Amino acid sequence: MDLDVRVENGRRVIGRWDRVFEVLSAEPRRQLIVSLLDAPPDQTVSLPERAINPNVPVDPERLRQELHHCHLPMLADREFVEWEREPLVASRGPQFDEVATVFEALQSTATEIPDSLVIGCQRLEREREEEFET
Repeated sequence: MDLDVRVENGRRVIGRWDRVFEVLSAEPRRQLIVSLLDAPPDQTVSLPERAINPNVPVDPERLRQELHHCHLPMLADREFVEWEREPLVASRGPQFDEVATVFEALQSTATEIPDSLVIGCQRLEREREEEFET
C-alpha cells in the first residue's frame, strides 16, 4: 500500500475515533446510545426520559433543552442518531454502529472493568452479574 494512502487512511480513522469519543463524553448522549441499543433497531425512543441516568435525577425540562440545542444536533451531525422535535424522539442513524460498538465491547468485558467504573452503572452491573451467574 502506498504511504500516502496509509497516511490518509490513518487520519480518517483517527478522526472517526475522535468523533466517537467526543460524543461519548456526555452522560445524556451515553444514556441515549444505550437506550437505542436496548430498543429494536427500527424503533424510536422518547426523550428526555431515555437520556436520563436512572441513578442521577435531573430536571427533565432542562435536559430537553440541552438535548434539543446541544446533544441531538451533535449526534445527528455525526449520523449516529436521527431525531424529531415533536414528539421529541430519537432513532439509530446510519453510523450508529460506530458508537454502539464501544458499549458492546464494554458490556462483553464487564467483569474485567474496574469497580470504580461499574458500581453505579446499572447496565454494567447487570452485565457483570449475568457473567458471574453463568
